[in-house]
Amino acid sequence: MTIHLSPWLLRRKWMLVAVGLPILVTLWWAFRPEKLWINQTVNEPAPFDTSGAPEPILTGRFEGNPQTNGRATIFKQPGGGEYLRLSDFTTTNGSDVHVLLARSEADVDRIDLGPLKNSQGDQNYDFPAAANLGKYQIVILYSGRYHTMLGSAKLDSF
Repeated sequence: MTIHLSPWLLRRKWMLVAVGLPILVTLWWAFRPEKLWINQTVNEPAPFDTSGAPEPILTGRFEGNPQTNGRATIFKQPGGGEYLRLSDFTTTNGSDVHVLLARSEADVDRIDLGPLKNSQGDQNYDFPAAANLGKYQIVILYSGRYHTMLGSAKLDSF
């Protein structure tokens, strides 16, 4: 049994490879499918301040999603800065996951603290200088690509 490829395909196979390969690489780079099953752990130390230890202000545990666990704590540094620390943290791998600070889960007025550094481990996120922490009560992990919430932690006074 002989398979006959069309003469057009045989003449243009290198052109198809030259066009198809960059398209496949671009699709891989855009969607990064390997991040769905590769777990990496990050363990950032708490920021060090020579003028004293940071003071915890607000804290809460992640709830809602059984695969997201850990504690979110907002610390105030003696020098005046504030940061969010995720400790004993684990979540599912996701694409384009960001750490948000909001008034409620449905609130549109949110502060984006940046992309999630990794799906496991202790992580720190700095607040913008103009952020008013008095009006925000919840930390949200949100996947921008799939428009889903991976978990939330309601913050209470420490």
